[in-house]
Amino acid sequence: MLTDVDLPAPGLLWTRWATLGAALTAIGHATVWSIDDRGAAFDDHDGGWGRFALLDGRRAVLYGHHREHSATTDPPIDLLTGAPDWLPWDELSALAESDRLGFVIWHENGRWSRVRYRDGLQDGMTELLAPLLTAESTIIALSAMTAGSTREAGERLLNAGVRAELTAGGLEALLSQLPDGLDLDVDAALAVAARAGLIPGTRAPRITAGKRPAMRRVRQLSQGEHDRLVWAAMHDATELRRPAPPTTDELDTLVSWLRERSPQDDGRCTLLAYADATSVSSQPGDRPPADHPGEERYAAFRRLTELIRALRRAESDPRYGRWLYLRVETSATGVQIERRYDSWPSWWHHDGVSGPWRTNLQEEMDTRLPAYRPSWVPLLDPEVAYRPTA
Repeated sequence: MLTDVDLPAPGLLWTRWATLGAALTAIGHATVWSIDDRGAAFDDHDGGWGRFALLDGRRAVLYGHHREHSATTDPPIDLLTGAPDWLPWDELSALAESDRLGFVIWHENGRWSRVRYRDGLQDGMTELLAPLLTAESTIIALSAMTAGSTREAGERLLNAGVRAELTAGGLEALLSQLPDGLDLDVDAALAVAARAGLIPGTRAPRITAGKRPAMRRVRQLSQGEHDRLVWAAMHDATELRRPAPPTTDELDTLVSWLRERSPQDDGRCTLLAYADATSVSSQPGDRPPADHPGEERYAAFRRLTELIRALRRAESDPRYGRWLYLRVETSATGVQIERRYDSWPSWWHHDGVSGPWRTNLQEEMDTRLPAYRPSWVPLLDPEVAYRPTA
């Protein structure tokens, strides 16, 4: 089901976008609001982005993603259900498949439309494009460019853009007072204005109409939901039977290092660790290893990482694989060790949002014989997150 969206007409939205882009380019910020041969682009350099493209005088498309405010990706909403055939489907489908599409809004027959969300759900568009949603917002953004920028100069520049008469004089009037060491690049700004069709004799770029694919992959799980599905299965899993690893010098070295780092100097120390082929992490146990006075920051963790990796290599087996979790409890005279190859142990804290990467887990499982792969391994398949649709 679709719903209308209250947005400025495509021509007004385009002019505001391009005017901001030209002014920012003049002061050395060419990648925030920009124009290229595919239309207009926005990049906040903090994970938020947007694209705006014109097809003709009647049709346009606006899409993007806000890192914090695009709640349409988790759980995922199919933002392309009921969308028109002329959208840039190849690009939009790829973005949706990779969980990087927070909103898609298109203009046709005199109105903006998008998929209907449940009440209160935010897609991030308003937060990303706030300076464009009213002429007043754009003027405020222009007048805040430099210490010498004024509202009157910002309003004149925007009106000149609307008339496709943006000039060097208008830019200079707005951006006359720059900080020391910053030069005004009017030529670069006018090049943006020309690409955008804001000066006489130029025309805004247009994209060609796309084509709806016969079949496409639609997410039924977000990246986060897929992760949580795997992690929940790891919590529920039990350890498969396999022989204990052999005694190694690497284990003796790790135990000695932990005793030396005993926080009470009594040989008692606790190590809780996760490791795979590319990552190592640790959590504090009852008696975590202590830093030595005057020791370089992170020196102890770097050495601990080396010891954990060395132990994993020494205890690895081409049939049974390598452990993922390790718990070591030392005393002055003894040691207790627990290894988890197949399951998430209760002593490893889970915050619900972070855990082993699925790609790392798949790499670990691929090194084992099938008989020693736990029941949750099929859930690692990326296709688990998708459903086919016509």
